[in-house]
Amino acid sequence: MLAPLAIVQTEAQPAAVIHITVARDKIQEVMGPAIMETMAAASAQGIGPIGPVFAHHFGMTPGVFNFEVGVPISSPMTSVGRVKQSELPAAKVARTLYTGPYEGLGDAWSNFIDMIEAQGLTRAPNLWERYLTDPSTTPNPADYQTELNHPLL
Repeated sequence: MLAPLAIVQTEAQPAAVIHITVARDKIQEVMGPAIMETMAAASAQGIGPIGPVFAHHFGMTPGVFNFEVGVPISSPMTSVGRVKQSELPAAKVARTLYTGPYEGLGDAWSNFIDMIEAQGLTRAPNLWERYLTDPSTTPNPADYQTELNHPLL
């Protein structure tokens, strides 16, 4: 289920991230450990997380994900292991809210892109999603909420 499309201006958000390039079918193997690692690094430095976990994709090559998984932080961080400082960019974005299980995100993105193109808007190559629901406290995947953001040119 998708909410109506909205156009918003985002502010740059500093973040603790891990950059990952992985085959699409391996995403579930790498995502969880990377989230835990970024959260631990931000927490150990007392700078976060100050918002929901996100995945910032730099392009959508068939079969491969090239992205950063991370958490927002309140101040600069010292790199530790794979965790580095980055940011979600300031951008004019098309935004919607998807409610449902993570397995439905592919279809949600496809429908969202159709909504954007139906408005005659031009998409940038990058996009990000923010995971607004914590699966450890929300047992029903049908109730998960994921914010979809697609920068516009």
